[in-house]
Amino acid sequence: MSLSPQAYADSLRIGSIDFVSPEEIKVLIDADAPGTVALNTGTPRPFPRINGYVLVPSDDGYLVAQVEWITVERSQYPKRTSMQDIGLVDLPYPLRKMSLNPLGCLAYERQFQGNERYVFKRGVDAYPTVGDPVLLPTQIQLRAIVESGDNRHVKIGTSPLAANAEVKIDPDRLFGRHLAVLGNTGSGKSCSVAGLIRWSLEAAKKASDGADPNARFIVLDPNGEYANTFRDLSKVRVFAVEPSAGVEQLQVPLWFWNTAEWSAFTQASAKAQRPTLIQALRSVRDGAVENPVSRSHEMRRFLRTLVSIIQIERNAGRPWANFPHPKNFFEKILKWQEGMEQDADFSQKEQQTLQALSDQIAEFANTRTGKYPSYDFTKQEIDLFLLNAQAAHTAFGGSDTDILPMDADVPREFTGEQFLRSVEANAELLNVSEYVDTMLMRIRTILSDSRMKTVTADTEGVTLDGWLADYIGDNQASNGTVTVIDLSLVPAEVIHIITAVIARMTLEALQRYRKLNDGKTLPTVLVMEEAHTFIKRYPESAENQSSATICCQVFEKIAREGRKFGLGLVLSSQRPSELSPTVLSQCNSYLLHRISNDRDQELVHRLVPDNLRGLLRDLPSLPSRHAILLGWASELPVLVQMNSLPDSHRPKSDDPDFWAVWSGKRIDAGGEVKVERDVDWKKIADDWQQRPHVPEPEDF
Repeated sequence: MSLSPQAYADSLRIGSIDFVSPEEIKVLIDADAPGTVALNTGTPRPFPRINGYVLVPSDDGYLVAQVEWITVERSQYPKRTSMQDIGLVDLPYPLRKMSLNPLGCLAYERQFQGNERYVFKRGVDAYPTVGDPVLLPTQIQLRAIVESGDNRHVKIGTSPLAANAEVKIDPDRLFGRHLAVLGNTGSGKSCSVAGLIRWSLEAAKKASDGADPNARFIVLDPNGEYANTFRDLSKVRVFAVEPSAGVEQLQVPLWFWNTAEWSAFTQASAKAQRPTLIQALRSVRDGAVENPVSRSHEMRRFLRTLVSIIQIERNAGRPWANFPHPKNFFEKILKWQEGMEQDADFSQKEQQTLQALSDQIAEFANTRTGKYPSYDFTKQEIDLFLLNAQAAHTAFGGSDTDILPMDADVPREFTGEQFLRSVEANAELLNVSEYVDTMLMRIRTILSDSRMKTVTADTEGVTLDGWLADYIGDNQASNGTVTVIDLSLVPAEVIHIITAVIARMTLEALQRYRKLNDGKTLPTVLVMEEAHTFIKRYPESAENQSSATICCQVFEKIAREGRKFGLGLVLSSQRPSELSPTVLSQCNSYLLHRISNDRDQELVHRLVPDNLRGLLRDLPSLPSRHAILLGWASELPVLVQMNSLPDSHRPKSDDPDFWAVWSGKRIDAGGEVKVERDVDWKKIADDWQQRPHVPEPEDF
């Protein structure tokens, strides 16, 4: 016989409220409430259970609360629930109590395909009062609590505390406002990161009827774990120091580096070395020390200098100032005329504008002859002279931006030797040659060190647009959706700089994409493994910034500004207490695996309000594959059992197999497998010392 609605509601009751405050609600559990397993809802479910969910009827539907603790109190008298209990002897009687943390409201919305539909919303409008009943949620209500929210496109696991309800995420929320995956070594962080990438791509492909998604994931992999993780996906790009089958040569040319990165690598001092370095970068990017160029190009540079000087002299008023300023200016332009030589390679327009400028100088000379000539110029003469110089500069291919000093950070090509010559030449001009010797030595080191040259060498054919297409992804992600950059063999001297350059170039490329596409963004996700190594907090007072500091500052900028340009950040770290506070505070979502360190636990507890910290007390005891999802990506903190990944899809971060190697065998599903682990130290030493390996002759 079916129950009436009132009887069904009574069957779900497990207690009544005994104490109410905004942070905590205490409940007196009924004597006849389940003690281990509840069958009230029609499905066996553990009750009472720490971190489980219960409901309190309210005006808007139900108040949703989470169990924080359960205890037993001794009552002086037994609780009598009916006339049958009148005969109970008045002896101390155990009463169960539990504490609840209010989370939000569960409202009944409408029937959906013949089923009840509930909507969960964070926040509490009105608190219950003492004596209100406390109910067990039904299966549908439990799922509504965990599965709440719109645009939940990607399933990442199930919730053991909510009847294994599916936990789905909105990629816009998860990646758009940055994600931190935190946990101890071996807790499943790398598998979670790999899974989030894979499951997102699979869901996007399914939503686009099987077409490859226009997605971009860039994985910075300092341990070489992800090289084979995405091999089954189409056109995965893998870059490493040592190329092999399916792995391309990692290339981050020197001309990508900006002034901050060069200053950090060379440890340039602020007084003499850094100004010399900046001026040298301007000169070499401007082509002042490049190989011989055409006569037309040389004339354009010459005319650019003329235009700049005329503007400076005109603004200072020297052509019509007191003697001897006008005479000095006149003698200067006569010298300029000597450099205005015509060339057969010049075009007709170039020849005409250059001749007009030369004729005007000749006219200036003709009117300033005689025994006592007047060298003063009128403003109209100088204005016309400037116009003619600008016209000639434009005819030779110049533009208004050429007149401005070259930005030292513009990624224009140059070779290492050209940069070295530029530093030496500018040191001579600034008369600081004796102060830049140590900086020159460090530059020569990177040019000669064979370990660094493979990554930073001046490889012909590397262009800026080609590099962006290879490392960020080509149009419509036609060359693949995932880029894995293996940093495991990058020399320690440059690994922070290389990482900083890749991250910064990605951000600046997306900034310029939005600028040229009417404010539209190109969604891209940058994944940083072992983030505590590259995004480590640093002292603010240091005068000369180290490579590690520059690297951290790049990621801080991405954390602050990346969302505006479509760049999402995913951090994976086992030491959150060592991360930059700026970066961690900008992460709006967190996936927390097992964390046992007390400092790390304390930091994580500060990420959520006081009344939601009950679930975080499980962190030290979480099993592998289990994590707590909280923040912007989830309506409320939820315990997730992550989807399982096959061995072939997992990053290579397994624990060392000590016993299998020691015993020489391993038990697999197929039975006993022999384990051999040979070592050839000669081969390792030759590789280490960069010598060709010659196998030792066998003993006879």
